Amino acid sequence: MERTLKEDGKFRYVEVGEGTPIIILHGLMGGLSNFDGVANYFPQKGYKVVIPELPLYTNSILKTNVKAFAKFVKDFIERIGYKDVILLGNSLGGHIALYFAKMYPQYLKAMVLTGSSGLYESAMGDSYPKRGDYEYIRKKAEDVFYDPVVATKEIVDDVFATVNDRMKLIKTLTIAKSAIRHNMSKDLPKINVPTCLIWGRNDKVTPPEVAVEFHELLPDSNLYWIDKCGHAAMMEHPDEFNELLNKWFNERNI
Repeated sequence: MERTLKEDGKFRYVEVGEGTPIIILHGLMGGLSNFDGVANYFPQKGYKVVIPELPLYTNSILKTNVKAFAKFVKDFIERIGYKDVILLGNSLGGHIALYFAKMYPQYLKAMVLTGSSGLYESAMGDSYPKRGDYEYIRKKAEDVFYDPVVATKEIVDDVFATVNDRMKLIKTLTIAKSAIRHNMSKDLPKINVPTCLIWGRNDKVTPPEVAVEFHELLPDSNLYWIDKCGHAAMMEHPDEFNELLNKWFNERNI
């Protein structure tokens, strides 16, 4: 499907299809949360898939935190003029979606979280501090998935380059600290947005018990599992992920 990067002021984004906007919020290492499957499937189902570039590494250090990223998403939505959006977030992207739901619920129709941070503190904190060691980074990237083959050389190279860029490393650690500071456990019971949780049963980064806790704390949530699946369900099992999500949209009339 044709993907062109649009630019509007400070915002750069890809937009595919027409209909209710599904805005995708990626995690810290973009390559580790690849949403091609979602972007190919949902435009055929009457949704507009939107992938903005989040300013994870381009903001000043003072604006390198979950709260500032949530505000960036709000500014983006206002600028483009979207209404009743669905936020779909993986890992840090899920955390940004949750903070957005806390601050700006009036824009939201629904939320989809997969391998989301926001509750579990080591989800990002200790994952990437060891620079220079390619084998270590390769092992860490493989750990994100149930099947290590999914961590292609291209993905590992991308993560390796990120952690060996001094400024990006500093920002990665700043974001990790911000994620720990913005633990959402007290906020979740007040977030009444319909939420679909899709989790890999073999997620080592945000383990299954984290998904159960999200489900218990979010008042209006449904939880679905994907077997033989790690931290990035939409990438490792795209067909199953899409079918579960589409079924949920239909059942919830979203």
